[in-house]
Amino acid sequence: MPGPARGVSTVARSADGTPIAFDRHGSGPAVVLVQGAFADRSDPTMAAIAAGLSRWFTVYSYDRRGRGGSGDTAPYAVEREIEDLATVIAEAGGTARVFGGSSGAALALEAAAALPGVTHLAVWEPPYHVDGSAPPLPDDFAEQLAALVAAGRRDEVVERFMVEAAEVPEPVLAGMRGHPSWADMEAQAHTLVYEAAVLGPGNALPAARLAGLTQPTLVLNGGESPGWMVNAGAAVAAAVPGAVRRVLPGQAHNVAPEALVPELLEFFVAA
Repeated sequence: MPGPARGVSTVARSADGTPIAFDRHGSGPAVVLVQGAFADRSDPTMAAIAAGLSRWFTVYSYDRRGRGGSGDTAPYAVEREIEDLATVIAEAGGTARVFGGSSGAALALEAAAALPGVTHLAVWEPPYHVDGSAPPLPDDFAEQLAALVAAGRRDEVVERFMVEAAEVPEPVLAGMRGHPSWADMEAQAHTLVYEAAVLGPGNALPAARLAGLTQPTLVLNGGESPGWMVNAGAAVAAAVPGAVRRVLPGQAHNVAPEALVPELLEFFVAA
């Protein structure tokens, strides 16, 4: 795989005027990358995916609103995030293959239902809660997190998101609290409200919308991921007409880019 990509950085304006920062790497058909929680376009995994695909594609990696170099215009709505992705796709020429990871996969699925410019879709472990194996989550989780952000209790926002939405064990969470990256996670606490809004009440699978997708779709899971995430991937693949699903042996939710890139390359080249 190539080393870290050095892209051309640009800022475009979304439909509501919010600046959306993105990097462009390589040449060829357009691929847009959509990050999940706590990530922006400097995220090492997304940077490595951009580098790996940029030999064959023009890869657009952007900062979702509220992160990195992008703005954050209130009030938030999932529709604005879809418009942000539409803005990047417009910068790419009007059509693009799209890859989304984790909660970014849920955003990519929502966008594919709304944007004809999404021609092909690949997703890594959208974290829907599809059965009793998933952690229970209140329907008003986004509203609860927003209230904590408004009260300045950012550490509690991060803790609740990690434990309740991602099922991070308490001992692991304690170790994370002692790591220097915890401060960065707290700084992004407001964007966890956005992730919860994208996933919807209870992180429930939006089966009706997924059933309406017409784009060729690849759903990827890790063979070592938690069972509820594996079940969610299977449910997404079953809901999207004609979707292909692959399970990557030895990979967990925090997937190695060198395992993911060949799958994306095969799917996007064949598309």
